[in-house]
Amino acid sequence: MLLILQYDGGAFAGWQRQKADRTVQAELEGALGRLTGGEAPLVGAGRTDAGVHALGQVAAARVPERWQPAELVRALNALLPADVWVASACRMQPGFNPRRDATERTYCYRIGLDAGARSPFRHRWEWAMKPPLDGALLAEAAALLPGEHGYRALSAAGQEKPHYRCRVHEAMWQLREDGAGFEFWITADRFLHHMVRFLVGMMVDIGRSKRAVADLAALLDATDNRTAAPPAPAQGLFLVSVRYPRECYE
Repeated sequence: MLLILQYDGGAFAGWQRQKADRTVQAELEGALGRLTGGEAPLVGAGRTDAGVHALGQVAAARVPERWQPAELVRALNALLPADVWVASACRMQPGFNPRRDATERTYCYRIGLDAGARSPFRHRWEWAMKPPLDGALLAEAAALLPGEHGYRALSAAGQEKPHYRCRVHEAMWQLREDGAGFEFWITADRFLHHMVRFLVGMMVDIGRSKRAVADLAALLDATDNRTAAPPAPAQGLFLVSVRYPRECYE
C-alpha cells in the first residue's frame, strides 16, 4: 500500500528510524503495527532530515488484504500524533519500491523577509532573514541548474555514492503569494544529501551580493564543497511531491 504523508518535521530527528530519537518512520510503523497486529516496515521515497517538513512524502508497506485504502487512512490518522497525517493511500503493483521507482521529486524552500517571519506561528516553517534579497540575482542563479550536473560540491560531504549527477527538470524562485518573501521550487530525478539546502544557501549569498553567480557555476561538477556557502537551515524546506510511472499503480 502506498501512503501519501504530510508532517511537520520540527519535532522529529528526520524520517528514518533511529535507536533513540523520535522519527516519522517510527511513528508510522508503530501505528501500522497496532492496526495489523505485527511488524509493518515502511520503505520511504527518501530521507528528510531533522526539521524538514513534507507535504507529499511517499512510503509503502505490506498490509493485510482486508484493509481498503480509505479505511486504512482513517484508522492511521486516528492513531498518529498531531504532527503526522496520512493524506491518502492506494494499492500498487507487486514489486513497487517508492525509492527506486520514483521518476522525479519536487521540493520547495520558503524564505520570509518581513518582521512577521519571526512570529512563533511562522518561524518554524521558513527561514527568517532581513532584506535585501535581490530576486533578479536569485533567478539568474537558478537558471544555471536545469539539465544534468554533478552536485558533489553542493551536498553533504562523506556520502559516498556511485555518482553525484542529478538531472534538474525545473528550478525557479518566485515571490510568495502573501508577499512576505520568496519560495524556491526545484524538481529533479534525484537529490543528494542536503543538496537543496546547499543550493539555497549559495543562492541566498548571491541574492545578497556576497557571492557572484559565477561562484555557483564553478561549483557545478566540482568535486568538493569547501568553497560552497553554508547550507540553509532545515525549517524552510518541504518535500512537496514524488512522482511515479502510471504502470506502478494498480
